[in-house]
Amino acid sequence: MTTPHSFPLAAALLLAGSAHAATLTIATLNNPDMITLKKLSPAFEAQNPGIKLNWVVLEENMLRQRVTTDIATKSGKFDLMTIGTYEAPIWAKKGWLQPMDQLAPGYELADVVKTARDALSYKGQLYALPFYVESSMTYYRKDLFAKLGLNMPERPTYQQIAGFAKTLKEKGGVYGICLRGKAGWGENMAYLSTLVHTNGGRWFDEQWRPTIDSPEWKQSLNFYVDLMRNYGPPGASTNGFNENLTLFASGKCGIWIDATVAAGLLFNPKESQVADKVGFAQAPTGVTPKGSSWLWSWALAVPQSSRQQAAAKQFAQWATSKDYIRLVAKDQGWTSVPPGTRLSTYQQPEYLKAAPFAKFVLAAIQQANPNDPALKKVPYTGIQYVGIPEFQSFGTVVGQAVSGALAGQSSVDAALKAGQAAADRAVRQGGYQKP
Repeated sequence: MTTPHSFPLAAALLLAGSAHAATLTIATLNNPDMITLKKLSPAFEAQNPGIKLNWVVLEENMLRQRVTTDIATKSGKFDLMTIGTYEAPIWAKKGWLQPMDQLAPGYELADVVKTARDALSYKGQLYALPFYVESSMTYYRKDLFAKLGLNMPERPTYQQIAGFAKTLKEKGGVYGICLRGKAGWGENMAYLSTLVHTNGGRWFDEQWRPTIDSPEWKQSLNFYVDLMRNYGPPGASTNGFNENLTLFASGKCGIWIDATVAAGLLFNPKESQVADKVGFAQAPTGVTPKGSSWLWSWALAVPQSSRQQAAAKQFAQWATSKDYIRLVAKDQGWTSVPPGTRLSTYQQPEYLKAAPFAKFVLAAIQQANPNDPALKKVPYTGIQYVGIPEFQSFGTVVGQAVSGALAGQSSVDAALKAGQAAADRAVRQGGYQKP
């Protein structure tokens, strides 16, 4: 039996002829799971004295900007990149990524959750190894719900959520609800896209005509702005995942709808002041359950421009292995292990005992379907994004317009008009619309 500090892949993947130390520059995300990876990575360096790690830790929007620029210009500054289910197939199609093939036998790729493997593949070939996988869900303060006589259903509707948020703000002594407001295609638009989809909307019709000026978008955005202005925290237009995590974990929010990956942090008494007070439910629905919760993975990928590809692949395997999960459990506790990646994690009695949300989260990840995100047919894949290269650009423009509407700098109608124009221009220039 291996221990977390005698990782078997290291022996299987020794770099041939590596007389000089290889320095890997890793671009990653400033969030708790990645900070834990950085903290524990000296264990990898100790097992692999020929490899040194150089970390570049960035906020989400900046990470996307830096790695996209680096890989598109082939500058080779990064040997390993933290990317997601959006980038992996697009960049693989462009030939920018090394395939994740010829993995060490001990890696056990079949143990990795299939929805994650599929989302990080292009034409059946895997191009990134999932570090963690998430869907979205509803967190709430079960102590306040009990005190105020509220009952959160297993699958709440958005109308119910609005009613709960009102009561929590008026009688619970907390902000009624916290939601992403920070502009960005992967920040506020990740959440807004699920709201639009569950309300029967979509980004584009089957002819790639944008529908951001549709009644479904208008209803969704008005609902969101009213909800946040009436019952959310002040300055919500600058709050992203990290800011809302801090607000909820410190006891200031009654409801938070966001990534399932936060569950491990909120239930960890070392990280959360409300660890014994957190309840959870499925992501809320509008007129349809389709698209109500997202599917995402932060994953490790090796760019073709890397000069240390073998070492980079070696570290990616270590960081996404069963042994790394055991290392986190030993060092941080089972609630802190990277969720959603390996079926074997969900067969660990210690994890199931420490993480009451475990099976719920796995079911949400396995049920989310990026290939069927909307009530009406769509030409794209993706729930909280549109799986085309242009989305980074126009998705961010829409995010900025929505954030401006939330901050009161523009009207909802003006935000939708700006978003419609940006999306229309992008798909026209991209040649998606047939004349």
